[in-house]
Amino acid sequence: MSKPILYYVYDPMCSWCWGYRDSWLKLSAKLAELEPEHPLEIRYQLGGLAPDSDVVMPVDLQQTLQNIWRNIHAKLGTQFNFDFWTECKPQRSTYPACRACLVARTENKEKEMLFAIQQGYYLQAKNPSLTDELAELAEGIGFDKAWFKQQLHDDAVNKQLFEEINTSRQLPIQGFPSLVLSIEGKNIPLALEYLDWQKTYSKITEILQFASK
Repeated sequence: MSKPILYYVYDPMCSWCWGYRDSWLKLSAKLAELEPEHPLEIRYQLGGLAPDSDVVMPVDLQQTLQNIWRNIHAKLGTQFNFDFWTECKPQRSTYPACRACLVARTENKEKEMLFAIQQGYYLQAKNPSLTDELAELAEGIGFDKAWFKQQLHDDAVNKQLFEEINTSRQLPIQGFPSLVLSIEGKNIPLALEYLDWQKTYSKITEILQFASK
């Protein structure tokens, strides 16, 4: 039997992904302990929320997203810095941040890049739709800024992003974040528990134990 894969399908500028971060870290850390009895590969998979755009976001959409932030804070306690909406020119464009995560993946720093983008966006009122902002965030986790900016505009990186987005769309997802367990040729969508990651853990271990019999 091939090794099962748990896909974590995300976008670095998805506010619900930020809200799920703590539960996801606890869940993925606990799943890592299943080796070697129940081998499982955890794969970060970019979904691609919003294509490239340098157009300022319409005011009504800005208000909608701010209300989503407030809703997430109310339900999950997740922190947001609303200064972003007055200090930045919001753009509905997450593909640059997605490419930044792909570039970081080549150096095994995808998780660090994701967290840097999330912190910059949600806590420090930075705009991860902009190349310069992304390069500064990347520099903060050890990358050469000039090299990173060049990579963000590399055609091969962009092609890889579109291929990954296409793969994500073949999975049974309902948005971001999503969890899909690929096992024995089947892709099984998993319910996200934002406040009770143990439920998801129990479901995954149940499936793995059944498959190993």
